[in-house]
Amino acid sequence: MLIILLIFGVVLTVWGLYRMRTDDGLFGKNRKTKNIFNLILMGQASGLGQFLSGVLCMIIWIISFFIK
Repeated sequence: MLIILLIFGVVLTVWGLYRMRTDDGLFGKNRKTKNIFNLILMGQASGLGQFLSGVLCMIIWIISFFIK
């Protein structure tokens, strides 16, 4: 069961990185501000939101691995 959490975290992280590089934003002059505005407007559906969710899944996996 824990391996599924790790795989899901890795997939979300990689997909988030891809989305942050390829998506266009409505506001912002550079990539960083566009990603922040996308996170505020779209939430987890943005590339930054997916990346942060993937990192959080991997952190939870590490914690649960040591607890178990």
